[in-house]
Amino acid sequence: MAPAAANYYSAPPHAHQKQRGYRICDTCGAVENPVAQKFRLCGGCMTTQYCSPECQKSHWPSHKTICQHTAAQMSGAKQQAIGPAYPDENLAKYLRKFTSTHSSLLGWAGFQALQLKRLPANIRQSALLIELSYNAHAESLYRFSVANTHIVSRTYVTSHDPLVAADISRREERCRRSGGIGTLVILVQCGGISQVMPVEVDPPSKISWDSRDDWSEVLRHFVESGRTDFKPISTTARG
Repeated sequence: MAPAAANYYSAPPHAHQKQRGYRICDTCGAVENPVAQKFRLCGGCMTTQYCSPECQKSHWPSHKTICQHTAAQMSGAKQQAIGPAYPDENLAKYLRKFTSTHSSLLGWAGFQALQLKRLPANIRQSALLIELSYNAHAESLYRFSVANTHIVSRTYVTSHDPLVAADISRREERCRRSGGIGTLVILVQCGGISQVMPVEVDPPSKISWDSRDDWSEVLRHFVESGRTDFKPISTTARG
């Protein structure tokens, strides 16, 4: 399993105030402004993001272990026989790109699936598992479809890989120090290859998203339509 540093929570008080749903620097917590400048991804794991080369360099001593672990797993996945249903040796790379492309949609789906607006304590016990089917399509946006979604025990994700569990715990501590409720864990899986996506979550009082029971249908629609323009719906100040 490869951890993806997809952090989507409001900036701390010293940063620019943005609606939750913006990417943050894994070192300093700066909030990304995609119009002005997109954050850079770590070249090793291709998941953790930084606002500047300086932040990336200063974070390397603490990021090195999980980064090399992730890169090794991705390299190993390319060499494994995935099976007749998943013949493409680049599946691991495609899955990682899928998670990065749809990170806002996946984070929203996890928030809805665990009902965190009404039951924030669920973040500590449960995780969202998204099972994908692979389509050998020339266009990258149409290579996956959603086969199934499940609410699973969080230990289903954290008990198999101590390094992934430690990375999630580190993010959880950081999130709670900033006033958040913890780290939402999403596991995206296709065949025998998985991608772990931790999402740091604000307290419900700061989140204006509407609660949606049709989150799985929305997830399928955006993925299978090849759309990347998802934005959470907020019809009231508190959702």
